[in-house]
Amino acid sequence: MSLQRPTIVLFDMDGTTVRHINPKMLGILEFLDDMSFKLGKFFSKDDPAYSPDDEPKKSKSLLVHRVLHKVRRKPVEQIVQPCPGIYSLLNQIQSHDIPLGVVSNGLGKGYGYDILEKFHLTKFFKATIFREDFSKSKPHPDPLLRALKDLKDPLGPDDVIWYIGDRHKDIIAALAADEVLPCPVIPFAYGLNASVAVLEKGLEKGLGPEHIIMNYHDFTRHIRPLLEKKSEDPDELTVPAPYNDNDPIAA
Repeated sequence: MSLQRPTIVLFDMDGTTVRHINPKMLGILEFLDDMSFKLGKFFSKDDPAYSPDDEPKKSKSLLVHRVLHKVRRKPVEQIVQPCPGIYSLLNQIQSHDIPLGVVSNGLGKGYGYDILEKFHLTKFFKATIFREDFSKSKPHPDPLLRALKDLKDPLGPDDVIWYIGDRHKDIIAALAADEVLPCPVIPFAYGLNASVAVLEKGLEKGLGPEHIIMNYHDFTRHIRPLLEKKSEDPDELTVPAPYNDNDPIAA
């Protein structure tokens, strides 16, 4: 499948923009986040028609995040580090005036915003959506829709959204957003966990190996010709896969 040139690119944070120095800790956080989503979905009643214009409701799952961040007393640079090649990719996308956003199920205050500031990532992202900003966490599309609303409102049929994430729920959230928006939302899997979702949905949604990112350095080189094409050029570029480099896959 050929790739369309994006007009907006969104990134997940943990495991995608930054990776945990202790991968086991990331696994624990992701497990707790998944459990809070499942429990919340099980006990909640059907909500009225959803709109990203709605104010986010307070959620009990926020308590889990706050406790976790209160327990950890290390500065963020001792917990996470930028994923290899992320700066090259962000610089390349930004150099073509393509707006960037970050969408995370984690808290912004005391964590997400500290990461963006510490690793000089704030300058890249025009939209930052964290757990305090939405009511329904990924795999619900709510966080993505709120980020897109901050970047461009309204979106049109000529827009193309890329969303890069490292977890199964990131892929599902992107596909759910694709169902309700007037433009395509194309998920990219960074690492093994999200790759499984891409392969599962491949036949149904037209996803393939070109939607799996093994490392950012190689991916940046492969998409450079696509980004350099003028937006009015109707042709598309097929990006070869798989990517093969010495960079490790995100934890």
